[in-house]
Amino acid sequence: MSIQRVLYLGYVWPEPNSSAAGSRTMEFLRLFRAQAWQVTFASVAALSPHRADLQGMQIAEKQLTLNCDSFDEFVRDYQPDLVVFDRFFTEEQFGWRIERVCPDALRVLDTCDLHSLREARQRLLKDSLQACHNERARQQILTPSRFADFDYLYQLMCADDMVKREIAAIFRCDLSLMISGFEAQLLRDRFAVPDSLLLENNLMCMPGPVDVPTFAERQHFLSIGNFRHAPNWDAVLYLKHAVWPAIRAVLPDAQLHVYGSYPPPKAMSLHQPTQGFHLCGWAADAHDVMRNARVCLAPLRFGAGLKGKLADAMACGTPSVTTSIGAESMARVEQWAGLVADDLEGFVAAAVDLYQNAEQWHEAQCRARQILNQQFDRDVASSALLEGIRLARDEQATRRLHNFTGAMLRHHTMKSTQYMSQWIQLKNQKMEKR
Repeated sequence: MSIQRVLYLGYVWPEPNSSAAGSRTMEFLRLFRAQAWQVTFASVAALSPHRADLQGMQIAEKQLTLNCDSFDEFVRDYQPDLVVFDRFFTEEQFGWRIERVCPDALRVLDTCDLHSLREARQRLLKDSLQACHNERARQQILTPSRFADFDYLYQLMCADDMVKREIAAIFRCDLSLMISGFEAQLLRDRFAVPDSLLLENNLMCMPGPVDVPTFAERQHFLSIGNFRHAPNWDAVLYLKHAVWPAIRAVLPDAQLHVYGSYPPPKAMSLHQPTQGFHLCGWAADAHDVMRNARVCLAPLRFGAGLKGKLADAMACGTPSVTTSIGAESMARVEQWAGLVADDLEGFVAAAVDLYQNAEQWHEAQCRARQILNQQFDRDVASSALLEGIRLARDEQATRRLHNFTGAMLRHHTMKSTQYMSQWIQLKNQKMEKR
């Protein structure tokens, strides 16, 4: 069964200059169009000013209304062969409608990262901070212990309902795209997700090979990330209150430029040029500002998935200092394109050394090229994704027969979602008549 029509259900409209997730979505859409597939991107989100020009790529746009039968009519007319859900909550919202209207469509879930893992690590960090007796001790905690312990993470994740929702969505779909090998292994080993339901694929939008400025031509530290993403906001606060004062004590003339989309007023209030801390907000060209920085700082204390900002730094020839969580599933600590540190003193020392030592900086840049060649080959990732989708399509009937858990969840769990959605729709209709 070939694929001709694709429906991509987005949580938000793709913004490649705002987030790594937006860049990844654009890579998928370009790849689908390159196969001459008809593609429609649909979302309930409001149209955003920084969204990509999908119509210029001959991709149709569809604004959706949540809890409304108009979606059923749209899908019934469109009859997609492939439906891609952008994150598990999008599958919760529309999966039952796809099941009802076009049950034979191949259902693919792009997890982006395991949200339940990110939430569990955030709780782990919070608990670790609360156990400290003073502010100095709290500032020392960069990477909580046991952050990569499968058994401990399983217990933490199971304490919250989000993991049940997320794993259920994975079982209901024919294929789930995993960007992190660590997370795919966690799902297989602790949550008994069959390997046939998972496809590890790290297709990401990477800048093409260009000449990059030299060590001597670059200046300043840089940090970048969407402010709406909790790990990024936590990293900015940690930079401001713990890391940056310590770096400035050693490098009094150092400057840090913090970029990111959707900075709230509380973020802009951190802007203090006299202390070398510059809150720059949204970058029209993230790769351009990255190429001109000497060192990228990413003190990520919790999170999941691959970190697009760090992959971008490698592609721009910019060494980075991050944590073990930041480097997870990208490279081993000793092979990192920069330095990895999991405590405050180590992080500050690494940042200062990398900023001042040209030889160490060039070695890190060379390791970046090795990581990119080994982990982020666009042609390899594109071919693997297409092959995974085609194989899932060819074996769709057999895989669904063997995925009894998924069939059971679609039958029971989605019924409850369906009835809730229909109740909300009826309630809205009654309110409109008043």
